[in-house]
Amino acid sequence: MNIDDLMAELERLGSEQTRKTYKRHGSGDNVFGVSFAHLGMLKKRIKTDHALARQLWATGNSDARTLATMIADPAQSTLAEAEAWLKGITFPTLIDLCSRDVVSKSAYAREAVERWCASRDEFIGRAGWVLLGQLAAGESSFPDDYFAGRIQEIEATIHGVKNRTRETMNQALIRIGGRSPALRELALAAAVRIGKVEVDHGDTACKTSDAVETIEKIWARNPKGTNGAASTTATSSGGRTRRDEGRATTSGGTRGKVVGSSAAAKKATGTKSAAGTKTVPGAKKAASAKKVAGAKKAASAKKAAVRADGPRRT
Repeated sequence: MNIDDLMAELERLGSEQTRKTYKRHGSGDNVFGVSFAHLGMLKKRIKTDHALARQLWATGNSDARTLATMIADPAQSTLAEAEAWLKGITFPTLIDLCSRDVVSKSAYAREAVERWCASRDEFIGRAGWVLLGQLAAGESSFPDDYFAGRIQEIEATIHGVKNRTRETMNQALIRIGGRSPALRELALAAAVRIGKVEVDHGDTACKTSDAVETIEKIWARNPKGTNGAASTTATSSGGRTRRDEGRATTSGGTRGKVVGSSAAAKKATGTKSAAGTKTVPGAKKAASAKKVAGAKKAASAKKAAVRADGPRRT
């Protein structure tokens, strides 16, 4: 498919209602209003085509650029190109898609996150923290210590950074908190100390996620965390967290459910016979069914966590 035919199809697929929605979210006037359902169908048809992605981005049209992030090849992308793409962009949805769908999968992701999180530019900073959140949710090669340091940075600076950077700092804290048990406790304690995060979402129905509530929801749905670690107790130096009768209580007074009590764990392994050496067949089947259900639930939770801070379109 050539660029002219593709742009004509994008224009045909656009709707005025969707166009108005995207404009409220910051797309600018150069937008057709193509739904993500239609963009997804185009992506399936085109698959990966980095040359075409470059042509789409060059049009300046927000729908075309959104599709570009879907068909771009991270292996062919460079840091210089990504920074050229993001330069001057103020449409949060587009920034988020570029960071998550292209940069996070590239060889330069680590370099980009270091540069962009340090930027004082509101929207480059946004890109950096979106990228960090994506790496926290899906990149297992990063040590927990790396993200622990970022929690400290978020706590120290979140209330002083610009609006759209602050939004994704909060989202990054949530995703870091969903990564592992130790990071969960550090992030929860930091979130309590941070308090309410104020973000101006403009003329939209978007709301700022409560970090404590959202982190606890992630763990309630996925006891292993987004990085697949088993749930354990951890204590942060800045705010102690203790486990007491199936509850977690931070020093700030925020309480949340702790997933997986010892009683539940025993139940999942099956019911022992009176002799204590044999497992009742019915219990074994129940445990197997529960294990399958748990795996499905964990997969669903991981998917939800990855999209927890995704662009809201209202």
